[in-house]
Amino acid sequence: MKIALIGYGKMGHMIEQIALERGHEIVSIIDIDNREDFASEAFRSADVAIEFTTPQTAYDNYLQAFAAGVKVVSGSTGWIPEHGEEVRRLCREEGHTLFWSSNFSLGVAIFGAVNRYLAHIMSGFPAYDVRMEEVHHVHKLDAPSGTAITLAEDLIHAIGRKDKWVKGTFTAPDGTVSGTEACAANELRVDSIRRGEVPGIHSVVYDSEADSITITHDAHNRKGFALGAVLAAEYTATHEGLLTMDDLFQF
Repeated sequence: MKIALIGYGKMGHMIEQIALERGHEIVSIIDIDNREDFASEAFRSADVAIEFTTPQTAYDNYLQAFAAGVKVVSGSTGWIPEHGEEVRRLCREEGHTLFWSSNFSLGVAIFGAVNRYLAHIMSGFPAYDVRMEEVHHVHKLDAPSGTAITLAEDLIHAIGRKDKWVKGTFTAPDGTVSGTEACAANELRVDSIRRGEVPGIHSVVYDSEADSITITHDAHNRKGFALGAVLAAEYTATHEGLLTMDDLFQF
């Protein structure tokens, strides 16, 4: 199929490589210096656009793609609090298509299913408190990560004694620690660490006086994210509406 890329950083380059390996054609590449190409015939010819940019630009990118009649697969995070409801309306009422995920890795999709199942079990064991930690590279702009937020929201849905997540500690690239470990009993603490070029590590920790239970997903590189985004694009080409990894992988 014909794919457009919105954002041409490390993820964009890797997505391009995998898409070509899987027999697809890259018809348009839009980055910060050629946004006028949203109006090009090349972009309009795309079956799907794959978008990995920033929280500040993602929403406008969706609008530009929708205006061109192009479906979007996006891994950008941080835009939902301000624009989430409007994007849902655009997909629900105006016929546009967005496949969004905070993380496209197959491993993370499996990890998410394990997280939901374990949280369901642990809901019956109040002696275990639960917290989360995410580690990412120093270039990541948002904290906690979108993946951590998704995991946290899934966990809260399954454990009745937690009804919201809160930011815990933040460890900056220079080792400086801000924030706090203190939180109320009904709150799920999410700690963030920014270090080196770490693609992404997410851990959920259940701790009691007797022992601890920890599940962790540790990404070795970005290849799993890029492959998942291309698989999502292949799925999106023949589906419509607001789509997620739960549609692609039915665990």
